[in-house]
Amino acid sequence: MSNSAFDERLRLRVGAAVKHYWKTRSKQARNQGVQRAAKDAGLRTAVTGGAQLDAFIALIRDLLIESGLDRAHVFLGRRDTVLPGFYRPTKAWDIIAVTGNRLVACVEVKSHAGPSYGNNFNNRVEEALGNATDFWKSYEEGAFIGLERPFLGYIMLLEDSTRCSAPVAVDEPHFPVREEFRDASYAQRYQLLCEKLMRERLYDSTALLLAASTAAKTGAYREPSPALSFKAFAVNLMARGYALARAG
Repeated sequence: MSNSAFDERLRLRVGAAVKHYWKTRSKQARNQGVQRAAKDAGLRTAVTGGAQLDAFIALIRDLLIESGLDRAHVFLGRRDTVLPGFYRPTKAWDIIAVTGNRLVACVEVKSHAGPSYGNNFNNRVEEALGNATDFWKSYEEGAFIGLERPFLGYIMLLEDSTRCSAPVAVDEPHFPVREEFRDASYAQRYQLLCEKLMRERLYDSTALLLAASTAAKTGAYREPSPALSFKAFAVNLMARGYALARAG
């Protein structure tokens, strides 16, 4: 497959995953609204149902298989994606790949839609940092057989909205914050997070996608940084799968 053909096919597949996310989210909100006289606070009705990111997880599975891994070596679902931790007993990831006795790849897929951004952003940051810290310490302590470093990936799908793109003030009661956070929107904060996660080698690759709720019909999305594009993520992921598949 030529590079242009790969790019176009990947773009369509990502668009379909974005469309699935918003359609599923909307359907869950409607269903829970019908079932309950009073809806949950905020948009909780739309996030308690799960399955919204299933199309992204399925796409990652397909990319690993296309890189040469056997389908039987790629695992989805909470029971089959459990790995040992160091600071906690276990962690269930969104998708992992294990060939022979080697952990090939491990990926977490997250989303964030409004209207609440502040606390949820902080929770996502702490979650991403904690998961990676626990994973690599577990790896250093020999939890995964072999010396070869597995691939650890992180994907964030963020709602594209005016509130998400608006500058956000920071509190500085005692000490100044880092300059890059001054007047940075939540979209910019997520971009900084994903860039720093890679720069500090906490994750081998990260992707940041922004999509408005209207993408339920169009599948439209945008990527604020080429380094954080889904294509860059896919290429890094498939390169690792290809190398290990060829190594036996």
